Amino acid sequence: MTRESTERSLQDLMDGQPKLVDHFYNDTAAPHFSRAGTAAAAHIPPAYTNWRDEQRAWGETAVLFQQTHHMPELFLTGPDAFRLLEHLGINTFSNFTTDRAKQFVACSPRGHVIGDCIAYRLGDESFELVSGMPVLNWVHFHAETGGYDVKVLRDNHSTANPTGRRVNYRFQLDGPAAGKIFAEAVEGDVPEIAFFRTARVKIRGREVLVLRHGMAGHQGVELSGPFDDHDLVRDALTEAGEPYGLVLAGTQAYFSTPMVSAWMAYPVPGIYTGEELRDYRQWLSAESWEANTQLGGSFRSPDIEDYYATPYDLGYERIVKFDHDFIGREALEDLPAEARRTRRTLVWNRDDVLRVLGSQFGEGPRYKALDFPVAYYSFNHFDEVRAATGGMAGVSCHTGYINNQGDVLSLAMLDQEHAQLGAELVLTWGEPDGGSRKPQVERHEQTQIRATVAPAPYAGSVQRMKRAAVGGKA
Repeated sequence: MTRESTERSLQDLMDGQPKLVDHFYNDTAAPHFSRAGTAAAAHIPPAYTNWRDEQRAWGETAVLFQQTHHMPELFLTGPDAFRLLEHLGINTFSNFTTDRAKQFVACSPRGHVIGDCIAYRLGDESFELVSGMPVLNWVHFHAETGGYDVKVLRDNHSTANPTGRRVNYRFQLDGPAAGKIFAEAVEGDVPEIAFFRTARVKIRGREVLVLRHGMAGHQGVELSGPFDDHDLVRDALTEAGEPYGLVLAGTQAYFSTPMVSAWMAYPVPGIYTGEELRDYRQWLSAESWEANTQLGGSFRSPDIEDYYATPYDLGYERIVKFDHDFIGREALEDLPAEARRTRRTLVWNRDDVLRVLGSQFGEGPRYKALDFPVAYYSFNHFDEVRAATGGMAGVSCHTGYINNQGDVLSLAMLDQEHAQLGAELVLTWGEPDGGSRKPQVERHEQTQIRATVAPAPYAGSVQRMKRAAVGGKA
């Protein structure tokens, strides 16, 4: 990703935007939405049948998510690859063997999350990082500028990949019957794979790398291998899954999975402030993901740092390990407990949801429309959440409707005193002043939505199944 010296940098863009938050709130085209159009649909349809049945399948039978085309990847090889990742990641690396993967999380020197991804250890000196463009950029920058003996290969998502090919295919098999379908598709004995462990199996004579991990939070496995094997492995999975009611799932259902798995996807990267990050901002292009960050929702602040998150805010407290030196360690060690927000699910009041839906008929007032299944309308999205007394309680981010629960849910970062399960809070839905200039935001009025604090993940079945092993002898 090394830029030509004549190309504008993210820092150049910021220098021309005295009100950076206003720029991100009104004038950027979020990568999430730009990929949701016809270019993305050429690779993955919005739905193969309809998103409601596709959601229901992950709770009752099984779904197959097509992940081949929308996830960027970065490959690291070389004697310093492990040392590079250990220097950047808040995770422990003492147990990072070749039969494991990690949810790799990186922070700025001030302890703000830059991003996360799935990191595979393919060999002693070989690693694969999947998804999370901001964290891939951060790793790439340090690989190039930190004096590491490491080689980098980037493989961007298909809509930004002129070759029309990927290095690997990638599928996610999820749902209660996923383990049985996996066993049917695999040749020979089926290994038992614990949560976030990996194994190599054969499917129709081809070697497949399997990760025990589920986007929908159930007994999921992520399967990947050389792109040339895409059709053969996909057909084997769909044929094995037919007796179990396997359903192919499109992008509408796929992008609603965070409301089930409680993954706080793509936080605002904490890179826009601090002189210590100027070199990085100069390395990033003015066309990069970070330059196209988009803000939206009822929460407004002139300070971009108010949109940053720490690992604790995102529910990563179990990932933070102070057993090694890493960028951001000192800031996280010094972060007082009372400054750590708590990740929760908010269950929206059904009467208030119906009132918003009903406002779309008649003369008004018209509240911000609730799109289903994904209701958040910017990437990143922040809605004000307040206590019944009116004080700020936190922010609500990813919002959507889950057919299996029959509710609108959102993931929130709440101050600890307002994060008690069962607490009643009030969320402001819609943007101030009739809405921003974002093209996907219609003119509307704000309204209040009552919401109840619930666990994240919300569904009890997800909490029980999320970390269970798959495979092995019945």
